[in-house]
Amino acid sequence: MRVQDMECCGQHEVCEKESLLAAVSKEIEYYEDEELDRFRGRTGDAYLPDEIEEFREVLYTMREDEVAGWVRSLQLRQVELPDDLKDEVCMIVGEVRG
Repeated sequence: MRVQDMECCGQHEVCEKESLLAAVSKEIEYYEDEELDRFRGRTGDAYLPDEIEEFREVLYTMREDEVAGWVRSLQLRQVELPDDLKDEVCMIVGEVRG
């Protein structure tokens, strides 16, 4: 079961209900991923394989407990996560919260 299917607030692809409640501010935190800002406004299904790997590299170089905050940071920056990574992110976030 995907995280977004379990009591998701429905406002985003990767459910971060707890993170959003905790992160009341709109302050953007970077995770050594400033280069991803160039994808602002692109849809999740519009990434090339090498671009997806850029996101994957950032994802797997951070601690698991940072992933939800990273996704929140991307949302605030209007950078959509590639569709190919959404299940991986949901799994990681679900394990941390589990």
